[in-house]
Amino acid sequence: MIIESLLDTDLYKFSMMQAVLHHYPGAQADYRFRCRRPGVDLAQHLDEIADEIEHLCTLRFTPDELAYLGGLRYVKADFVDFLELFQLKRRHVRLQPGRDGELDLTVHGPWLHTILFEVPILAIISEVWQRHQGPPDLAEGERRLAAKLDLLRTRPACTIADYGTRRRSSRAWHERLLPIASAILGPQLAGTSNVRLAMRLGLTPHGTMAHEWLQAHQALGPRLRDSQKAAFEAWAGEYRGDLGIALSDVVGLDAFLDDYDMYFCKLFDGMRHDSGDPIEWGERVLDHLAANRVDPRTKTLVFSDGLDIPTVITLFDHFEGRCRLAFGVGTNLTNDLGPPPVPLVLKMVRCNGQPVAKVSDDPGKGMCEDPGYLAYLRQVFGLPGG
Repeated sequence: MIIESLLDTDLYKFSMMQAVLHHYPGAQADYRFRCRRPGVDLAQHLDEIADEIEHLCTLRFTPDELAYLGGLRYVKADFVDFLELFQLKRRHVRLQPGRDGELDLTVHGPWLHTILFEVPILAIISEVWQRHQGPPDLAEGERRLAAKLDLLRTRPACTIADYGTRRRSSRAWHERLLPIASAILGPQLAGTSNVRLAMRLGLTPHGTMAHEWLQAHQALGPRLRDSQKAAFEAWAGEYRGDLGIALSDVVGLDAFLDDYDMYFCKLFDGMRHDSGDPIEWGERVLDHLAANRVDPRTKTLVFSDGLDIPTVITLFDHFEGRCRLAFGVGTNLTNDLGPPPVPLVLKMVRCNGQPVAKVSDDPGKGMCEDPGYLAYLRQVFGLPGG
């Protein structure tokens, strides 16, 4: 089966899940699947995907896995105790054929009990699709990987982390490429977002918050206009300065910078870019830090939007010496064996029955099911189209 461990997911699902346990244990969540490329017939593989999800819902955390999680400095003992009892429930997932070969896949239930579905379900769909495109050309994959790593080594001070679990070609390829990358790059491989592989390979797990954390606060916060501030305050209350990378593109960079005042500039370790022009984003963020009397050289800019190694090098050369830098490379690292990967997402669309939205700096990455709510959100935050 594709998923054999509940640790086979991104670290930020656990960091958010712990915060949900402590702050919003009764919150309800709805997620909807979408393939961003029209015309991809995923429904033909529905039975195979359903079988994999059934298997996913049989998994439990092992004692070794719980011990590993408990050894991470920011994971608290009561959360590990909760995970010892945890199991994903199939009843929270609805899967049926949609229109024109689409998958109609939704997840609904308590946020605490559904948050771990996203990454393994996407990895399942990605691998099922890829396996039906023909046998993987592992030799070509290794050739491409070696070329990327050799190019990265031309910048010895530049490091990357693997962020590619959700759209990987296969679990087997993921398990194969990371030891190769680690052997070639050494300390230039800063780690991986995949907790299982971090545990197995002795790598540093990477991750803080994702879009759903800020989206949920559109329903959970005191008022919509203050939802980002509420999300950052709750995060700081949970981690007390640890895991301090803030995500900037849930309602666009303008609205983020309006909310990210001097307090947050000093409180958080840095910010993550996930949509829009990365150089323009970085320049505006550095100017914002300086305007708030924070030395940009003390803060980290994390870039993670569809990166390949040439783009990493371009960004590294542009910003080197002006701030701390981190790069998360996803699909280009874990799904580059020949057949093109499919852009898959499973995003929160409601929290506590109320619509929530992601209004990205890249229009193709936005997501909301309620046009009326989206127009209201744009008006509240002063966004174009509101």
